[in-house]
Amino acid sequence: MKLQIILMLVLALILTQLPIVGKYFAILNTMIHESGHSLMALLTGGEVRRISLLPDTSGLTWTGHRSWFGQVLTSMAGYVFASFFAFLFFYLIWRGHYQWMIYILLAFLAVNLIFWVRNLYGVFWIVTFGAGFLWLLRTGHETVVQYTLVFFASLILVESVTSAFEIMWISFVAPGQAGDAANLARATKIIPAPIWGIAFFAQSLYFAYLSLRRALPF
Repeated sequence: MKLQIILMLVLALILTQLPIVGKYFAILNTMIHESGHSLMALLTGGEVRRISLLPDTSGLTWTGHRSWFGQVLTSMAGYVFASFFAFLFFYLIWRGHYQWMIYILLAFLAVNLIFWVRNLYGVFWIVTFGAGFLWLLRTGHETVVQYTLVFFASLILVESVTSAFEIMWISFVAPGQAGDAANLARATKIIPAPIWGIAFFAQSLYFAYLSLRRALPF
């Protein structure tokens, strides 16, 4: 299992650097990130208007809020949600509960397609990714399916850390363009974007540590 995880982490890190194929797979993390914003908006009494998943792996979520607190929690949720699910998937893999990871991924795809994602590329990605995933489940060998799921977990982990690092970097060099960190800085007024960027990156490293501490020696 340890060698399998190491191989999949290296593959995920290499693949996500490729211009087209890499970005296609990396959108899996984007979908989970944007779903985190959406679910938090709903949990805090707000609404989700729509989500856009874009070819450059960025995503946009349009939400409405009833309170300032709900807006802040919604802005915070994306990076934390993706990092947490990387940890959850590795936990399920470590426990051998591959079927639960399958159910969760299918639920993400279905909910986003039915309720939230409305842009053309986003719908295209969900339909093609979902179709490929379902085909693999129907025709793939059990070992192949397990390797694929470990790869997906590794992909989400790698992207959750690298995307958090990227937003931290942007928060220092161009604070107003730092996405969720910039939104939180505007909402809180007293906490600048770089602090939020550092917090996002720190939590991603913490969840990465939790994800890998049983599989890899530290």
